[in-house]
Amino acid sequence: MNATLPLPPASGTVPNHLIWSIVVTIVSFFLCCVSCLSFPAIATGIVAIVFASKVNTLLNQGDLVAARQASKNAKIWAWVTTGILIAATVFSVLWLVLAGTDGYMDQIQELQRQLENSR
Repeated sequence: MNATLPLPPASGTVPNHLIWSIVVTIVSFFLCCVSCLSFPAIATGIVAIVFASKVNTLLNQGDLVAARQASKNAKIWAWVTTGILIAATVFSVLWLVLAGTDGYMDQIQELQRQLENSR
């Protein structure tokens, strides 16, 4: 009988950054529903989730080096997603404040006039 024993889990703690990756991806999705500026963040968030999900599997296989690399990649992509999300949020707020306020107020006043005329 030639059976090989499974490798013991790799020693060491390697963060997987999975929660961070999921949260920024979900927030990016909801911001994309309001403004399509954060659409690239959804793609980078998915990449971060994929790398983050590999970390524990690699640790269980005993591959500490690959687990650390996957963790590093997950962290990089989570930061990229967070940066895109912050930039898209700031740009959307600035756009609303600088360009959208006048048009928005005009629309509200027009709706008020229509309501008054319909009475």
